[in-house]
Amino acid sequence: MPLFGKSTSDITSSWEPQAADGRLAHTAGADPSGVFTSDLSVSEYVLLGEAGFEPLGFVIGSSIYHIGIQVGRWGQNQELQVLTQAMYNARELAMSRMQAEAEQLGADGIVGVQLRMQAYVWGQEVLEFLATGTAVKAVGSSAGAHRAPDGRSFTSDLSAQDFFRLLAAGAVPVSFVLGTCVYHIAHQSAMQALRQAGQNQEMTQFTQGIYEARELALSRMQAEATAASAAGIVGVNVAVYNHVWGEHATEFLATGTAIRRLGDEHRLPATSPKPTFTLTLDT
Repeated sequence: MPLFGKSTSDITSSWEPQAADGRLAHTAGADPSGVFTSDLSVSEYVLLGEAGFEPLGFVIGSSIYHIGIQVGRWGQNQELQVLTQAMYNARELAMSRMQAEAEQLGADGIVGVQLRMQAYVWGQEVLEFLATGTAVKAVGSSAGAHRAPDGRSFTSDLSAQDFFRLLAAGAVPVSFVLGTCVYHIAHQSAMQALRQAGQNQEMTQFTQGIYEARELALSRMQAEATAASAAGIVGVNVAVYNHVWGEHATEFLATGTAIRRLGDEHRLPATSPKPTFTLTLDT
């Protein structure tokens, strides 16, 4: 796990919501006569079926977290480790609760994972971290073969289209991985600002701070993929958030889907049309 991550057992040992039990009990994954729910479009639903999977239910995990304050040195680039830890813990709580709902439905994985933050007017210093997705299960002889190496359901932020293409290429998602770093970017002194006035030049101190923050986030995301026994990460994205800490405290969040290779027996048959070249013989 990354430097600030927690093990799954540490996360799930905390309070777990019971409000969804009634809904999940009447969902297709738990009740054969139940209906499935999903955030899939019609096209994604059809494509998921062609890939040999069926949707079980819309799963969700949430954590409303109080984000504390950490003061950084005015003129120094540095990571704000207390805030980094808070952002990790909140997201891991939301992700683990979403995955727990999928496990309750007997899912092989979760597709279309979205990880969002929501602020409320009644809590100026709190944020809700919300993880959502559609729990899916493989049908036929491939049932269970797509689970993560640890036996749990996989998680992925890939769309149904990308999920289908990944399976056709002989790979499968392992885990939605992330790395985060909350970083204080140093302020400039008055003398530094005066020396740069009217000149074209690189802001080296700012460049170094941004570089280090992004590298910390990316390296932690890679560490999560390594811990999950993945072969690689697809769909990497690095987002920047300022939240409520002031203009010089910034969060860098790296996310992606860790994948692994499947055995040839579980690979989808080739369905994509191959490009052709037609040469006319008319004269």
